[in-house]
Amino acid sequence: MLTPYGYPTILKTACIAILLSGSAHLFARPLLPEALIFSVSLLLFALYFFRDPMRTPPDEKRTILAPADGKVLLVKVLNNHFTGTSSTLVSIFMSPFNVHVNRIPVDGKVTLLSYHQGTFMMAFDHRSLESNEKMEIGIENKELKLHFCQVSGFLARRIVCSLQQGEQVERGNRFGMIRFGSRVDVIVPAHVEVTVEAGQHTKAGETVIARF
Repeated sequence: MLTPYGYPTILKTACIAILLSGSAHLFARPLLPEALIFSVSLLLFALYFFRDPMRTPPDEKRTILAPADGKVLLVKVLNNHFTGTSSTLVSIFMSPFNVHVNRIPVDGKVTLLSYHQGTFMMAFDHRSLESNEKMEIGIENKELKLHFCQVSGFLARRIVCSLQQGEQVERGNRFGMIRFGSRVDVIVPAHVEVTVEAGQHTKAGETVIARF
């Protein structure tokens, strides 16, 4: 399954592949095999990158799910303007080889949606949370307030977020993606128990990262 978020890029890649192979066939026949190999490889990478496998959230309801596939880079306590003091940051890094479709971590209402322009530092650099381009999202329900950010990286220059202010959302549902390597930072309030640690791998919509 492919994500609709990637359709424009896949179409452009297919056009480039056809144009490149056609040009080699017409004007540089000796280079046609190399052109075909490069074109097919380019298209296959685009299809691979924009894959969107089915995910099944766990039955346990009082949980916060990973919003992204990747590897936990950092777990630390900090103060946050949305979730309050002594909150916990869980930072998930997505390499270019991870699934990049992002999923809702908890049921609730979208009460914060704020886009910030910024730099494009390496996503695994912890300073990128403050400095890089990002989309801030806040979800509230009767039991907690959850703050998370789609953060761009050095290669990731395109954040996609389909959420609307005031929208009711369900955990595990797709809401966007970040293209070509990036990170998602989740900030949970103090009363929530974080269940992951640095170095652990996550799957969006399936891995439990916290319980409340």
